[in-house]
Amino acid sequence: MKTIVIGFLSLVLLGGCTGNVKKNAEMVNKYPPFDIKNMNSAIKPGDDFFDYANGTWLKNNPIPADKNSRDTFDELFEKNRHDIREIIEEAAASKDAAPGSIADKIGKFYNSGMDTTSIEKQGITPLKALFEKIESIKSIADVQAVAAYFQSYQITSFFALFSNLDSKNSTSVIAGCYQAGLGLPERDYYFNSDEVTKKIREEYLLHVAKMFVLMKDEPDVAKKNAETIMKLETRLAKASFTNVENQDPQKTYNKVNVDGLTKMAPELNWKSYFTQVGYPAISEINVYQPPFFVELSSMMKTVPVADWKTFLRWALINYSAAYLSSDFQKQNFDFYNKTLSGQEKMEPRWKLVLDVTSYSLGESIGQLYVQKYFPPVAKQKMTDLVMNLKKSLKVRIENLTWMGSQTKQEAIAKLDKMGVKVGYPDKWRDYSGLTITSQPYILNLLGSQNFEFRYSMDKVGKPVDPTEWGMTPQTVNAYYSPNRNEIVFPAGILQPPFFNLDADDAVNYGAIGMVIGHEMTHGFDNMGRQFDKDGNLRDWWTKEDSKAFEEHTSMLVDQYNKYEVLDSTFVNGKLTLGENIADLGGATVAYNAYKLTLEGKEAPKPIDGFTNYQRFFLSYAQIWRTNMRDKELRKRVKTDEHSPAKVRINGVVYNMPEFYAAFENVKPGDKLFRTVEQRPVIW
Repeated sequence: MKTIVIGFLSLVLLGGCTGNVKKNAEMVNKYPPFDIKNMNSAIKPGDDFFDYANGTWLKNNPIPADKNSRDTFDELFEKNRHDIREIIEEAAASKDAAPGSIADKIGKFYNSGMDTTSIEKQGITPLKALFEKIESIKSIADVQAVAAYFQSYQITSFFALFSNLDSKNSTSVIAGCYQAGLGLPERDYYFNSDEVTKKIREEYLLHVAKMFVLMKDEPDVAKKNAETIMKLETRLAKASFTNVENQDPQKTYNKVNVDGLTKMAPELNWKSYFTQVGYPAISEINVYQPPFFVELSSMMKTVPVADWKTFLRWALINYSAAYLSSDFQKQNFDFYNKTLSGQEKMEPRWKLVLDVTSYSLGESIGQLYVQKYFPPVAKQKMTDLVMNLKKSLKVRIENLTWMGSQTKQEAIAKLDKMGVKVGYPDKWRDYSGLTITSQPYILNLLGSQNFEFRYSMDKVGKPVDPTEWGMTPQTVNAYYSPNRNEIVFPAGILQPPFFNLDADDAVNYGAIGMVIGHEMTHGFDNMGRQFDKDGNLRDWWTKEDSKAFEEHTSMLVDQYNKYEVLDSTFVNGKLTLGENIADLGGATVAYNAYKLTLEGKEAPKPIDGFTNYQRFFLSYAQIWRTNMRDKELRKRVKTDEHSPAKVRINGVVYNMPEFYAAFENVKPGDKLFRTVEQRPVIW
């Protein structure tokens, strides 16, 4: 589709770093910790806290034509792009980089993407050998052989193959098979009967046909091919798990050996498939969605070879279109960005190529990035914050009234063992095996994807590397890994407005403190709670406590189901439950961690007329401020496990007694006031 798939565990690393951070410090000094000019004081904090805290910013920051949204993540992402651009363009301009060096690879990759003259001249020609493979198919065995070859480049024609930790034995790395093969964002797009979704299906058919025309098919043939694609994808979609089902770690854990896989899906020659992707010794596989593979096997018996050839042609061009000549790139953009998300125009090419380069050479660029932009003092202060948040969550667990002592002991043991990674890895990854040349851009990308696939699959059957990271240091994000029981905060997010070395503690705890608490709470949300302290899928809860947890979280499901974000478009309380638990838990734990830091100290004086506790909540609200196009919002509600920004704020603060204490003028009768009985207490 329109984005590259780097792999489920894509970025693993090897060496330490320190660095010069002058520009980072300059940027921090220019960024006010909290700017009251962004607020809309005409709105009562009890009526809509999101708009109260961000209303003027929302009004003064329209969405640029080349974006589908505008938010704090976008702002920081754009800053990081310019920082990374300096690193990449310095490498790209180098005339004396040693062949095969990191600078040489970065420069050649980026330059191949920026060489639009060659890309336009080449058109689809760089993919000629791959299309010839499809054309040579004569049998179902050939279909599977070509699909296996494509898989080694992470072109997921039917399903994704990758490595992951065994959910019931976290010391073991096994192979995993995950449903794929859909060109629309997720399965329900093929079945929902509302007018908007029906229109998207019509536009998708037109888009697929246009892509086949660009591949030189006659219009009537292209139209038939598009109908074939829709027919096959609809069958696959019908057998696919829903987004909610995919969040169930028990339902998606189905470990089998090769014989078990053959019994499940007999029309797929698994031994041959694993041999063709280069891993004949695979012995254990987790099949995430068994019904999908049962249906795929059935389709191998009933779908004509000619239709599969059409399907593989589509899989290849849909994967590659964004990196080819402008006719393919534009058509890909028109559907995936404009039709689905409402984005009006494409971003500048340098940004698109920079993103691909940064992903493909992730840690090599990340090492240079942290040397230049991430101060060691930030890593230490962030580590201190995490330890304070851990203390806060431990106190919260110890004082829960709905949980018994046996489960509390297990929960605290899990929290105590939870690992923490901040900024960048202790060891940097070796990219010496990745070959980047002055060849066409798409071939450099495919080579990188093959390198990532090999890197992932080479881990199968080997000891787990505890130093491995799942994000690059320059990533503006954070995560919790249930299998590793660890929280990870890349350097990219440890900047204003999330983390400001010059800010008062209230602001930092409301922003990065909440992010820390959020990721920590994921270890105890509806999914994370099913894993124990060692990262194994094991039920460590008493029946009584499990029942109490379900009762409390069902209140959140009901609450979020009622949020209407567009006309007749409601938040899915089940899909977003894990994130909503983490938001509520994260804000609560961060608030109490901040409160613990004030014990024995004089209360801070108000700043800009707001108390420290009010600034905590205002800071929390500002980090999620977002303007978003309606099309993108509608898509996110269907596909994203996170609630929309306004809901992430208003859904949380009105459940927190600490919020009412901070803003004493929020009273019954205000639009979003919630009674004590309506407020769930989870963590």
